Amino acid sequence: MKQTINEYQFKNAFQKCRPNNFSYEGLTALYDYLEDYEADTGQEMELDVIGLCCDFTEYNSLKEFQDEYGEYCYEDIEDIENETIVIPIEGTEGFIIQVF
Repeated sequence: MKQTINEYQFKNAFQKCRPNNFSYEGLTALYDYLEDYEADTGQEMELDVIGLCCDFTEYNSLKEFQDEYGEYCYEDIEDIENETIVIPIEGTEGFIIQVF
């Protein structure tokens, strides 16, 4: 049995379990991405907060990402998109990636 949740419930689940894993804006971007994924594939997903925290990471800027993954390997967002899913966070320089 699956339950449909809205954006508020999605964010609330993260705030209860992993409040510091994603920003408020990051959760909005992730929720929108997952909703689009379900619509595009026709597959319903189960909400697994821990799994999503393991599978996705938020970065505040390209520089923050480069500090972790290497500045010379990933000069811009397009280089990252060649490796993994990149979810931009509207109104910020931040983005979420699927960990690779």
